[in-house]
Amino acid sequence: MTDNSKIPHTFEAFTDRFPGLSHAHQQVGAALDDAGPLDEKTRALVKIGICVGAGLESAVKSQVRRGLNCGLSAGEIEHALVLGMNSVGFPRTVAAWQWARQVLKDS
Repeated sequence: MTDNSKIPHTFEAFTDRFPGLSHAHQQVGAALDDAGPLDEKTRALVKIGICVGAGLESAVKSQVRRGLNCGLSAGEIEHALVLGMNSVGFPRTVAAWQWARQVLKDS
């Protein structure tokens, strides 16, 4: 079983090389979390949907890991993945589902 809190190597390498950018990124993330009334699980589902819509593989995987860490079930994550299919298209949805499954199977 993979530890879902493990940070991907590429992200670690980037933050080692650019610690100031990493810190700024974390500060913005915290400010965004505090900007409104959504709870952690709802924010995680929204972020998964945004990443699917943008077609961002590493971001989908990251948000799925974060979603699992905040208590989302595989079913909740998969539902978030497929909700936008009529908007973003079948191929993008299936690709995102495949990326998420890679994370889910390791959890």
